[in-house]
Amino acid sequence: MTCSEKNFIRALKNQQEPALDFIIDMYGGLVHAISSRILSGSGQQAVDECVNDVFLSVWQKADQFKGNAADFKKWIGMIAKYKAIDVYRQLEKQRLREQQIDAAGETADRTDVEQLLLEKEQKNELLGAISTLSTTDCDIFMMKYFLDMTSEAIAAQLGLSSTAIDNRLYRGRKKLAKNKQLKERLI
Repeated sequence: MTCSEKNFIRALKNQQEPALDFIIDMYGGLVHAISSRILSGSGQQAVDECVNDVFLSVWQKADQFKGNAADFKKWIGMIAKYKAIDVYRQLEKQRLREQQIDAAGETADRTDVEQLLLEKEQKNELLGAISTLSTTDCDIFMMKYFLDMTSEAIAAQLGLSSTAIDNRLYRGRKKLAKNKQLKERLI
């Protein structure tokens, strides 16, 4: 059986391997680009493992997908984004642990490690605050500030106008600025 854009979703839900081959061919570039962007500086092996995890997740969770081919592209893009963020967080924790071990006997390095830990904690705090926004606004923030996408590209991806994207970013930043605990941590 060969898959086409018309039947690949049904075939994927039925766990037919040609459907997996089709989505790897069709969406492999997108998944790789998202993973590479988030994991830049983490090495090709981390990117490759993330891409593999994305397709494994899509294969295992195919029955949860509802929608058409356009929705599928957004769905696989979001899976790639969140998998890459998870891998990034794991790698950062590992790096910080390694740095702590290296700096255990050196006081000058200890302040550097403490600074890195503080910066990482602030970044995680910011990610946590962003996750309190609506799903669409969260996606917009992730695309804008973690994937460095333009407002126009985000608008095209989400089917909104560029003005709507800019307005949502403005309102989201205002909402995040009202978070006193976050504001104090980032100052």
